[in-house]
Amino acid sequence: MRDEFDDGDDVSLVRPYSRTGGRTRTTIDLALETLVSVSGRGHRSVVDPDHQPVVDLCTQARSVAEIAALLAVPLGVARILVADLAQEGLLSVHDTATPQADGAPSMVLMERVLAGLHRL
Repeated sequence: MRDEFDDGDDVSLVRPYSRTGGRTRTTIDLALETLVSVSGRGHRSVVDPDHQPVVDLCTQARSVAEIAALLAVPLGVARILVADLAQEGLLSVHDTATPQADGAPSMVLMERVLAGLHRL
């Protein structure tokens, strides 16, 4: 018999904040466009089950925003998961493009954003 609240979808009942231990802030500043990838150590390490999907996604460089979207978690949760893995040395955080001296956005950043949008 189906529960009156069961809509048939296989949606996880784990609340996003439980995946972060209730934390809402990181010690690493991660922008939406910050790219991360698995480090050499990350390929060889056994990872916590909450972190494993992030490691699996990051075999190629991904932005924090992409990770959040692909895992269907709030951006804050993705930032915390990524920061945890970076602090453990399992993910490499790549430098982000900075605005030009005149304040215009970097063309490198714009190209990365466009490429990310095409991948979605």
